[in-house]
Amino acid sequence: MQGLKALTVLCAALLLAPVARAANADADAAFAKSKNCLACHAIDKKVVGPAFKAVADKYRQDPAALERLALKVRQGGNGVWGVVYMPANAQVSPEESQRLVAWVLGLK
Repeated sequence: MQGLKALTVLCAALLLAPVARAANADADAAFAKSKNCLACHAIDKKVVGPAFKAVADKYRQDPAALERLALKVRQGGNGVWGVVYMPANAQVSPEESQRLVAWVLGLK
């Protein structure tokens, strides 16, 4: 009987996992919007800056990307995606910039 309960819990967790991931993705997108990231970026198309999915594709395998890109979010920069300068985002804390970049790098 206990094995059946464990199996039921496991099945429920597997069925609900996509719902939880979708809720987290929505929360992270809302967080990005609250930090004004979506003024220049979109998830799947170039706006002023590159699409977040393009950033994820370029840096996903780079183990130093999280730290480097989080710093770039806060300090600004240019030259990687063209001549348009990304302004510094002083309103974004180091922890928030890491959260944003981790979300971007996780996009597929």
